[in-house]
Amino acid sequence: MNIDPTQPWGVAIDYAGRAVVAEDGHTLTIRVHDNSLGYTLERDPVTGQYPPVYVSAELTERGTADVTLRGSGLVTVLGEGGLPVVPDPTAVQRAVAAALADFETRRVAYAALCAVWAPAPPEPTEPTEPAPAP
Repeated sequence: MNIDPTQPWGVAIDYAGRAVVAEDGHTLTIRVHDNSLGYTLERDPVTGQYPPVYVSAELTERGTADVTLRGSGLVTVLGEGGLPVVPDPTAVQRAVAAALADFETRRVAYAALCAVWAPAPPEPTEPTEPAPAP
């Protein structure tokens, strides 16, 4: 995935903080969000800090028979000095790298599971002799 330096988060996201990239049979879904409940960002009354921003990435690959393999990554971006979080273009890269690593871990585990559950080859059958004629 190429990072776009003209975008604050490194990738073009929609009004809801989502982006989808599809390449080579893989789909990468990116989401940038915080945990505030309202439309305005407000400081936490206990800590005095603005809420962190979460950047999540999910990589999916569809296989045969509706099999889907996924990998996910999450990066948390914190505000500093009582200021709101500023966009970090490297956060998307780190979330995607975590999703790729998780995807590979799951792929290896899935391959091992398939090897264990592979059906045994059928036993060779011996030809039967025809019954003697009366």
